[in-house]
Amino acid sequence: EALGRPVTVALAARADILATVERTYRALTGVDQQVKAFEARDAVRRDASRAEPAATANDDAPVVHVVALMIKQALRDRASDIHVEPQAERVRVRYRIDGVLHDVLDLPGSMGPAVTSRIKILGGMNIVERRRPQDGQISMAVEDRPVDIRVATTPVVGGEKVVLRLLDKSRPLFRLPQLGMPAEMAARYGAVLQSPYGMVICAGPTGSGKTTTLYGSLGELDSTERNIMTIEDPVEYTMSSINQIQINEQAGVTFADGLKSILRQDPDVILVGEVRDVDTARIAVQSALTGHFVLSSLHATDAASALHRLLDMGIENFLVASSVTAVLAQRLVRRICLRCREYYEPSAEELSFLDSINAAGPAGGFVRGTGCNFCAQTGFLDRTGVYELMPVSDGIRALVLDSAPHREVHELARKEGMRTLQDEALRLIAEGVTTPAEVLRSIYLTGGAR
Repeated sequence: EALGRPVTVALAARADILATVERTYRALTGVDQQVKAFEARDAVRRDASRAEPAATANDDAPVVHVVALMIKQALRDRASDIHVEPQAERVRVRYRIDGVLHDVLDLPGSMGPAVTSRIKILGGMNIVERRRPQDGQISMAVEDRPVDIRVATTPVVGGEKVVLRLLDKSRPLFRLPQLGMPAEMAARYGAVLQSPYGMVICAGPTGSGKTTTLYGSLGELDSTERNIMTIEDPVEYTMSSINQIQINEQAGVTFADGLKSILRQDPDVILVGEVRDVDTARIAVQSALTGHFVLSSLHATDAASALHRLLDMGIENFLVASSVTAVLAQRLVRRICLRCREYYEPSAEELSFLDSINAAGPAGGFVRGTGCNFCAQTGFLDRTGVYELMPVSDGIRALVLDSAPHREVHELARKEGMRTLQDEALRLIAEGVTTPAEVLRSIYLTGGAR
């Protein structure tokens, strides 16, 4: 009666109610109060002692709260990174959510040094050194969730830019069926993983989900009958039944040296976090040829180019052709939020884009997310993988031995049944999973849907 509106009773789990409250009443709503408190204290300090904010950041309660609220809200919004960027009159704070940066907060410019110093203190870094880049690490609990944070600072015009990479240890590891791979492709990839030896490469640019796919692959291989060892930089997820080595170049533990030590540990499966140089590539290839099953990631645009990347590193043609059993190229695209999705009329640009690649739009009509509390007002919620699986057949091996160009390898793989990244991306558009604009942002499309 007080509201003057009808009340409907609905049942919901306590966890769902609390999660909705968290999304609706954002942690950052308390920042304004802390900023005012900081400015008041800063004015008193300037009048009293002219002390720099950085020198007292450890005791500056408003700054402590602001940094804590930034991290808390980032985890609630599923952000992977926090960017703290000093500018002329302000400090811009952005979250990377599902691969895209979003402005979330503006702080007064005077607060920048104190925020940076607070983060440095948490990361065990030198708060006095501001002229050189620094790296640090924070381990903390946020709302009863264990979180590891990698901190990187670099001097820029106006101060120091800080990036915090968040790793929520409470989030379960993805298994292969959860990654979004089509059933037929997943079955073929699962068969590849059962090979007793050989090398499987996961290819893609930074942030394309390669590490997640590699861990999902290890989950399929994990058993008491196998000795699985990894060498990574850094170890992002710990798996209790797997032996994981952290790169430590200061102690002499590099990818190449660590891989040599792994070979003396009687491994069945070896995961090399990333092939960065010719020495690591050569040892990984030779390991695959001597009876070990090797998984690794490589920066390459598609499956065929991964083979040529190894050749460009200086690995001989016959070694690449003999060792690599399959390449899985991938990207990530954002999924339309199901809670705020709506039908809309596509723009002329979207229709022109689809026409240029000979693709049809969704059969049921074009959909997009309008933005809501569940998706942090982005219109997208979570991401799904877009995959291109290329088993290395006898024909592809022959082309590699003959130093055939990338185009010929790609075309033969298509003739042998490979669905390209473009094919899979267009399928997701047709199914209403994502939007044409998102595909264009994430995946380079050329020609037609060949």
